Amino acid sequence: MDITRLLDAALRKAAAVWVRPEGHPARLVWALWRDGAVWLATGPEEQEVPGLAGAATATVTVRSPSTHSHLVDVPVAVEAVTPDEAVTAALATARLNRPSLSAPPSWTTVHRLVPTPPLAH
Repeated sequence: MDITRLLDAALRKAAAVWVRPEGHPARLVWALWRDGAVWLATGPEEQEVPGLAGAATATVTVRSPSTHSHLVDVPVAVEAVTPDEAVTAALATARLNRPSLSAPPSWTTVHRLVPTPPLAH
């Protein structure tokens, strides 16, 4: 299996990944793999990733879904985005430890992390 297919398979199963903006330590965050990108939300009532706001690049560390050992570090381009309804719904479903399933998410920023070079999906 080539690395693109291996990574795609691992990210589809991952509920969380490590994100490391340049010059900052890595943080374990809940995330969603969708449309060839890792999506995550940050903010006061969400997870914090120091250095991600305003970052152009970062590194995502992916663990093996079967052994939970380190699989690969992936360089990503970072962009803050306004998600469409489908992505918002998928993020709400993927969110870990949400206080109430009926409460709307209170995200400050949604980030889209695109592997460089992009993976086929």
